[in-house]
Amino acid sequence: MEMKRKTIPCLMIAIAMGFFCTESRDPVLHRVGGGRYTWRTNVSFTEWASHDQFYKGDWLYFGFNKQLYSVLEVNKTSYQNCIDRDFIMNITRGGRDVFQLLEAKPYYFISGKGFCSRGMKVAINVEELPPEVPGFLMTSRAFTFHKHSHAVFSLLLTMAWVFT
Repeated sequence: MEMKRKTIPCLMIAIAMGFFCTESRDPVLHRVGGGRYTWRTNVSFTEWASHDQFYKGDWLYFGFNKQLYSVLEVNKTSYQNCIDRDFIMNITRGGRDVFQLLEAKPYYFISGKGFCSRGMKVAINVEELPPEVPGFLMTSRAFTFHKHSHAVFSLLLTMAWVFT
C-alpha cells in the first residue's frame, strides 16, 4: 500500500513533465562560406548554402577583409546581374559582420567592386520556424519548459509531498 501511495504522485509528475516540455530551437549563427574568414573569392557560396537550413531569427556571419570586400543586401535582379548600386542595405562594418534573418523569405547578398562577378554572392532561403513539438514526441536532446510549467511543476511536487 505504501508503495502505491508514492507511485501515483511520481507518475503524475512524469506525465505532467512530458506535456509541459517542448522541443525548441535557438537561433543559429551561420558562418557564410563555412569558416571564420570565408567571404572571399573562390568559395562556392551556392554549394555552402545548399547544405544548411535557415530559419527566421537565425544570424549570418560574414568574415572578410573590409579593405577589399563588402557585403550588400540586394534584390533578386541585382543578385542575378551583380548590380551593386541601389542596394537594400550595406551591412559592411568591420569585416566581421552579422546580419539577422528577421523574415521568412529569400535574401540576396553580394560583394561590390566587381567581386560579385567573381563568385562573391549568396542567396539564402529563410523558412518559418518549425512548430514546437510536445515533449512526449521529442526526438532531440534540446528542450525548454513552457512559461507556466514551472508553477504547474511546483504544484505537482507539492501534491506529491503532501500525499506521500
